[in-house]
Amino acid sequence: MKNNENLLSCQIIHRIRGRIRIKSKALKYISPRLKNEIEKQLLQVKYIKSAEITLITGTILLYFEDISLSDQNLISLIQNTLNSHIFEICANEKESNASKYVIERKLQEESPNEILKKIAMTSSLLLYNIFFKRKSDIVLTGIRRFLNYNTLSTISLAMPVIKNGLISLIKNKRPNADTLSSTAIISSILLGKEYTALTIMMLEEVAELLTVYTMKKTRGAIKDMLSVGESYVWKEVAEDNIKRVPIEEIKKDDIIVVQTGEKISVDGKILKGEALIDQSSITGEYMPIKKTVGENVFAGTIIKNGNISILAEKVGDDRTVSRIIKLVEDANSNKADIQNYADTFSAQLIPLNFILAGIVYVATRNIPKAMSMLVIDYSCGIRLSTAVAFSATINTAAKNGILIKGSNFIEELSKAETVIFDKTGTITEGKPKVQSIEIFSKKINENEMLAMAAAAEEQSSHPLATAIINEVKDRGIEIPKHSKIKTIISRGVETKIGKGKNATLIRVGSKKFMIESGVNLSFVSDAERGIISRGEIGIYVAKDEELIGLIGVSDPPRENIKKAINRLRNHGVDDIVLLTGDLRQQAETIASRMSLDRYESELLPEDKAKNILKFQSKGSNVIMIGDGINDAPALSYANVGVALGSTRTDVAMEAADITITQDDPLLVPGVIGLSKKTVKTIRENFAMVIGLNTFALVLGATGILPPIYASVLHNSTTILVVGNSLKLLKYNLNNK
Repeated sequence: MKNNENLLSCQIIHRIRGRIRIKSKALKYISPRLKNEIEKQLLQVKYIKSAEITLITGTILLYFEDISLSDQNLISLIQNTLNSHIFEICANEKESNASKYVIERKLQEESPNEILKKIAMTSSLLLYNIFFKRKSDIVLTGIRRFLNYNTLSTISLAMPVIKNGLISLIKNKRPNADTLSSTAIISSILLGKEYTALTIMMLEEVAELLTVYTMKKTRGAIKDMLSVGESYVWKEVAEDNIKRVPIEEIKKDDIIVVQTGEKISVDGKILKGEALIDQSSITGEYMPIKKTVGENVFAGTIIKNGNISILAEKVGDDRTVSRIIKLVEDANSNKADIQNYADTFSAQLIPLNFILAGIVYVATRNIPKAMSMLVIDYSCGIRLSTAVAFSATINTAAKNGILIKGSNFIEELSKAETVIFDKTGTITEGKPKVQSIEIFSKKINENEMLAMAAAAEEQSSHPLATAIINEVKDRGIEIPKHSKIKTIISRGVETKIGKGKNATLIRVGSKKFMIESGVNLSFVSDAERGIISRGEIGIYVAKDEELIGLIGVSDPPRENIKKAINRLRNHGVDDIVLLTGDLRQQAETIASRMSLDRYESELLPEDKAKNILKFQSKGSNVIMIGDGINDAPALSYANVGVALGSTRTDVAMEAADITITQDDPLLVPGVIGLSKKTVKTIRENFAMVIGLNTFALVLGATGILPPIYASVLHNSTTILVVGNSLKLLKYNLNNK
């Protein structure tokens, strides 16, 4: 959001006993359908007798029975009701603001082939004007000056741009980017310089081609990378009879069978079996979850262990992961209303060029002089002043391993007020490690206990097992020979070390596993409390029926993440939040250790996106930092989405506006500092461009300054602007 007004803020317009009228900005952005839905929702509240919304004024009139209700009670009721529809309200507000600002051509509706045809026609006509145009065509006068093939062809090719520029002026009473181009094109044609108009058009068409190609490539990459399952699945056609069929043939209420190692391809409910399921692609939680009969499962998740039969409830585009794709695509189109400084200032200064042209014509009756006021305007200098600064910034960022997808994100980054972090793989490394070890037997040491635990975990792909195996490797401990490993789903693992009567049974797993196996845990309460207080997950290790050790495993914070958060506050970010799909206990521990302002846990991807919109509705400029598929919607809906680290997923990189390829959190405050410096440089450039060009145009139009010197003064702006902007190439991202 570009303003600081709270979308959900409410103001009491009038109040008497049992009756109140409340005004809210959000009420202006609800559809007639949503209006009826909200009114019905309010009438379900027992003390509300009547609710009537007026869309034009953005007010709601309530009649209520409980006269003891305070004003704040009623305001909270309205805000909570509106908040349940925040997605649609925010979308309507963005659409309304975009239409009020400018009417731009929707490039995403054009195909690259269509634009290539326009480029071919424009370039052919340009070559004709340069090499084959007859001298007799140049001296045509009157109506014949415009009724010739060359001029008519030029106007025809420029018509989409001219038409859109005029529509913006007529409907919105404001110019847009096409208005700028139309002005230069029409002026060039009136001055008999069709080749100038054609050159402008061809350059714009090439830029459009690159834009359309990039948009289509990004959409395709998102869909390809969000591979949600297998091309073929096993469908149950009769009891104990399954058939391999293409995923496209699966319909609602079909039963599919999924086995260990396979990816689930539908959203549904388990009918038979149980399994340990990795849901990290959806929730971000690195710990696999045990799912049994009656529980829901999601497409895109992986069965680590077990076999299940699933009743398909959502297939195709109704699946959770398909909704993620739609959220990403919708958010990318919603960002079209974000304008960079160059377009904004150029559009605001266009009327001045028309006024100057009118003044010159009235004073001199000289059409070429008047048209010169339109062809030579502020837009060139202003656009150059921003283009060089943004290019230098993007260059500096790239040299530091940061990919910025557009200059508008630099501007948005400079206004950051709220920074939201994902947890797993962003604040933390996403790789569980052994953090603490407790030994309960005097007969063994740490290394011996770890060796026994590793023997039981050696063949497991569970993240906690990987943590133990890595610890053993780091210490150079040899894993003892053991028998076949037995896995007890959602409990633990066991194996035997040694042979014959001397073989000992090693169990590794949860507290529940130990209790069910008859292992005595009465003496470990103090160690357990320590594990919990540190936010670690406890792994119990038993030898036969004796508990010999307790291993604390957690996902450690990234190096320098605390320092990065402190630097963010130094850059003016006053609200730092954690949003995660992980469990509350882990989220609370990390939020406390990092001194974050607040946190939300156990969130699905769409929940994260909804939280983003909630912050934006209160007027905050939001930066979202994440690394996984589950972060993609939030990255897209934020003012700026940042994918952090070398372990980020490809889909997070595609959805994000900025990608940091290195595992260095300090680059986050570094790029924010760079963006603030860029905006400061652009403002300095604007002052030079506007000052010098105004001086040149006014003195040139009045005849005090000869055209040649006015041109020199005008072009000297370029040197000053470029020199000032190039300082950004030397910016140090490690500045605090």
